[in-house]
Amino acid sequence: MNKRNLIIIIICLIISIILGISSNDIIIGSTTLLTGLLCAYFASVGKRINYIFGLINYLLMGYVSYKNNLFGIFLFYILIFSPLQISGFISWNKNLDKNNNVKTREFTLKNSIIIISSCIIGSFLLGYLLTLIPTERLAFLDASSNIINLCGVVLLIMRYKEAWWIWLTNNTIDLIIWIITTINNGENSIMMLLTSIGYLLINIYGIIKWHVKRKKKVK
Repeated sequence: MNKRNLIIIIICLIISIILGISSNDIIIGSTTLLTGLLCAYFASVGKRINYIFGLINYLLMGYVSYKNNLFGIFLFYILIFSPLQISGFISWNKNLDKNNNVKTREFTLKNSIIIISSCIIGSFLLGYLLTLIPTERLAFLDASSNIINLCGVVLLIMRYKEAWWIWLTNNTIDLIIWIITTINNGENSIMMLLTSIGYLLINIYGIIKWHVKRKKKVK
């Protein structure tokens, strides 16, 4: 492990502990924030270890979502996103360069049309189904977050740099969900909100990093 990665891990650990203590959510909250930040960071630099942190993070976020009656997010995190972390690790392990960084790909126009259409249709369909659950909150935001996140996860497994743009959209929706949940005093919601903010910042870094990496490869 190089010095930069070690420094990032230490910084994320310190931030997670401090925020966990300040929000009185040191166990679930700090661990969720830490694994989320490290998952996003290592994905942004093309390291397969991101999927190990991602698996832990999705399981924890699924638990918190369940406690806040966000059943769509809960089901997606536990039944879909968590298993996909294992699939992603295997896929990236087969597509590494000589520096153990993942080899990247990029969209065609056809890919873009298919992904955008799938996200819109999937969000409306899932949103409708979630409205049938009496205690479900924020059904269509919940649905949009999950469908877009799923597209991002699958695209990252397939090594497409556009996954980061998909996640940037998802981050915006997630921020809205957890801001609303935090205002309503949702359980563990403050740390989930902070995790979403962390994701947003690292997402922007990931867009820049993967764009530069792909541009160098094309040259």
